Amino acid sequence: MDNDIEVGKIGKFVMKPAKNGVMFNLIASNGKVVCTSQVYANESSCLNGIESVKKNSKSKIEDQTIDGYKKLTNPKFEVYLDAGEKYRFRLKAMNGEIVAASQGYRSKESCKKGIASVASNAADAPVVKEEE
Repeated sequence: MDNDIEVGKIGKFVMKPAKNGVMFNLIASNGKVVCTSQVYANESSCLNGIESVKKNSKSKIEDQTIDGYKKLTNPKFEVYLDAGEKYRFRLKAMNGEIVAASQGYRSKESCKKGIASVASNAADAPVVKEEE
């Protein structure tokens, strides 16, 4: 089932403990998770990841689901099909590292709405800590 992501309102970054470190989710104003980070070793590294998402939230989109797609330079969003035939996106920073990844979507349109939600939510989103 696709999450209907709300575009145009500010969400928040929620940092939370994870096995072996700290991670974050970008949460849209409607409470839906837009994207998730990797697990970082410490809070400082996690905050750097959040800043990278904020900085790169309006990057161009490389649609890897199109035959012969044009490879774009980083930073960029990559739209791709996973092994289960779901559309996903990942945000790559200037250095090529993946700083955020999405859930699986049934349609490319929903996946692109997720990217639009990152663009509208991330730049001004506050960072909050989830309690253990």
